[in-house]
Amino acid sequence: MYLDTATAPAPAHVAPSVRPPATGTSTESRCVVNSHNEWDTLEEIVVGRLDKSVFPQRHPSILGGAPKDLYLALLLLGGRKRRPRKVFVEPAAKELEDFVRLLESEGVTVRRPEVMDHSRKYGTPQWKSKGCVTACPRDCFLVVGDEIIESPMSWRCRYFEPHAYYQLFKEYYDQGARWTSAPKPPLRNTLYDKQYKIPKQDEPLRYVINESEIVFDAADFIRCGRDIFVTRSNVTNLAGINWLRRHLGDGYRIHEIETLCRQPMHIDTTIVPLGPGKMMINPKYVDRSRLPSILNSWEIREAPKPDKVRGGLFNEVGSMCSVWLNMNVLMLDPQRVVVDRSQPSMIQFFKDWGLTPIPCSLKFLGPFGGSFHCVTLDIRRKSTLQSYFQA
Repeated sequence: MYLDTATAPAPAHVAPSVRPPATGTSTESRCVVNSHNEWDTLEEIVVGRLDKSVFPQRHPSILGGAPKDLYLALLLLGGRKRRPRKVFVEPAAKELEDFVRLLESEGVTVRRPEVMDHSRKYGTPQWKSKGCVTACPRDCFLVVGDEIIESPMSWRCRYFEPHAYYQLFKEYYDQGARWTSAPKPPLRNTLYDKQYKIPKQDEPLRYVINESEIVFDAADFIRCGRDIFVTRSNVTNLAGINWLRRHLGDGYRIHEIETLCRQPMHIDTTIVPLGPGKMMINPKYVDRSRLPSILNSWEIREAPKPDKVRGGLFNEVGSMCSVWLNMNVLMLDPQRVVVDRSQPSMIQFFKDWGLTPIPCSLKFLGPFGGSFHCVTLDIRRKSTLQSYFQA
């Protein structure tokens, strides 16, 4: 349970207010951090960890992104201390290490965060909490060119998760990278709708968070050079979207994608760019006719329905993530794509589109937050800042 101990707001950390003008499209200064899109040739990446993780505490914000029955089952299975049992952790950790070895075999440098004990209690003047897991750096950080931007996340159990990356990012900073933190939100009780219920199909979309604070998860944004796409969700509000728009300035255009998902959280199971001119969309979450008009010049194909997965402890009942995790792929370059080997329909889909799928397995990772795109953060691609859309 979260305990309120005061009403005064916590101090916010204010990011630099102005970024330098956008650079040209032909050349970029060589920096250890350099990534402008989701598909250029990958050179260095961060992969998360499962060490010393715990299941998140019960709080209205969690129910904005997880099925209620499954979430309560996870808490029960985790026991009083909410630590995942070895039967959950060990197979997922093995898959994650196999994924790291695959990336290295494909010529990618892999970096990891520090181990962080998420069972330790922490607090602010407003509340107390424990942590969660360090599996998904994609949620915590957005890399735009040579800049690492820390997200002002709305889950209290993730408030200090970025500390696991501090020494690594300090290393990148010392080598010339820019490193920015969005204003740290106080996460008062007034941010959350304690009566939140998932809206039915015939009801207007509503969210577990309101606009009283600036919050977003980086995983609600997807990069296509000068154009960035975002979904408003149960962890990303309009205030957060507008903060990033203002921070990046006129060199970038941020476009909102309307989602049909009743419980929206993170964009990488909604739309997935696969290379210049290629976009995969979720046929259940996206109304093609309501996509931003700049996408009219791209070839857009609907992702195949997820194949039923057997063999994972949670695969018969789902996971803490969307059932469309088959879309949560990682592009190594415009040709090669890492995809879950349990999804033959998706593998064939990529082959039919002229791509080279690289099968790997992360079917046990669902309870910890995602798949290949979620558990990674691009640090460096052979990338320059470009516009991929007709004016």
